[in-house]
Amino acid sequence: MSLFPSLPDTPHLSDVFKAFPDTVGPILEYHEILLRGESPLSIGERELIAGFVSGLNACNFCFGSHKIIASRFGIDEALIDALVSDIDTAPVDEKLKPILHYVKKLTSLPTQLVKQDAIAVFDAGWSEKALYDAVQVCAIFNFMNRIIEGTGVTFDYSSNREAADELRNRENHSYTGFGKKIGVSK
Repeated sequence: MSLFPSLPDTPHLSDVFKAFPDTVGPILEYHEILLRGESPLSIGERELIAGFVSGLNACNFCFGSHKIIASRFGIDEALIDALVSDIDTAPVDEKLKPILHYVKKLTSLPTQLVKQDAIAVFDAGWSEKALYDAVQVCAIFNFMNRIIEGTGVTFDYSSNREAADELRNRENHSYTGFGKKIGVSK
């Protein structure tokens, strides 16, 4: 159900970006730098965090798409489902769990973050850069989840196998490439 009269009945994020292209370029450039640039976190781990945050926020569009993209970088889609259910019992590397707990708290209870939350991440062997990158991925996906939900994007990859397969098989998972593909970025 579209919340915006100018969008189709089952809008995709690309429909929103095409309707309101003025700010899309900087958003996609930030995604590109953050999710594809240098980081102590692998691309797969950053996409896992994107899907995890979106799952916590019940944003079906981002949850579905980022599970698929994460799978292209070696992350099992079912792992992200398991993390949303319970980080502690999910079959994820123990080293990643403190970051995921931090991101979960930042998403759900940001004012309750304490120094011990960060210390747990550092004690697991992560650097401040790794934690900052995780914070940024969490922030950009809370931001994007609000854009998705606020504009009424209801496209769901779990109910559109053809689109899911196209995303799964896409050669390049570049964010700026996505903007070029839909004609809103140079």
